[in-house]
Amino acid sequence: MLYPRIIPCLLVHNKGLVKTVKFKDPKYVGDPINAVKIFNEKEVDELVVLDIDASVLSKEPDYKLIEKLAVECRMPLCYGGGIKTVEQAQKIFSLGVEKIAISSLAVENPEIITEIANRVGNQSVVVVLDVKKKMLSNKYEIFTHNGKKSTGIDPFSYVTRLESLGAGEIVINSIDQDGSMSGYDFALIDKIREKISIPLTVIGGAGCVDDIGKVIQKHGIIGVAAGSFFVFKGKFRAVLINYPTAEEKNALLEKYFFTNWK
Repeated sequence: MLYPRIIPCLLVHNKGLVKTVKFKDPKYVGDPINAVKIFNEKEVDELVVLDIDASVLSKEPDYKLIEKLAVECRMPLCYGGGIKTVEQAQKIFSLGVEKIAISSLAVENPEIITEIANRVGNQSVVVVLDVKKKMLSNKYEIFTHNGKKSTGIDPFSYVTRLESLGAGEIVINSIDQDGSMSGYDFALIDKIREKISIPLTVIGGAGCVDDIGKVIQKHGIIGVAAGSFFVFKGKFRAVLINYPTAEEKNALLEKYFFTNWK
């Protein structure tokens, strides 16, 4: 039986691990390799690592860092940042990464999704869409380059195109909820889920275990990712890498998943 996935999402900036609020003001929270070692001990379901510098600065992926992450990581690893070609994607896979994530490339050259999927398989191609509401309206729009570049693209129609091109998974990252720890944007999640049949992961807004549970309760088999929730502790946001224990995770699934999705 397939289960929901609870996924830490780590942001790399200047080779360090950071956390942002609404994609701004990156706060240094530690070393990414050390964070991976801790998450290994906590037996997380999956790990997403995104280099938020690479595409903005038109840099190649940091292959040395990727190799170190892949060697250390004992759970499925998804890496994104700076990927522009099929050859770069293949090189990253050769280093031991299970999934590659593309973001701005999916807007600039969406057909490359098909090329990469044909080489490595659809299940390994993840598209991350950074989404926020337009000012003075309730309409959503895809942004790129760490939320700085407006695309004018409606995410609800675009995800169906991405699926048809061969994307194996969609990650919806809410810019408005990023770092808020105030809960997920269900208006966004619900509509995206209606549009696609491939796996969906959502990120942006988790502040407690129940926030994660509410997404699972409504959508069942889904990836629920978080950043701040897994690196901060308490109202003063002290830096502490954390993840639900096996007992806590089982209790969460019993409360929100098994009772609704048997």
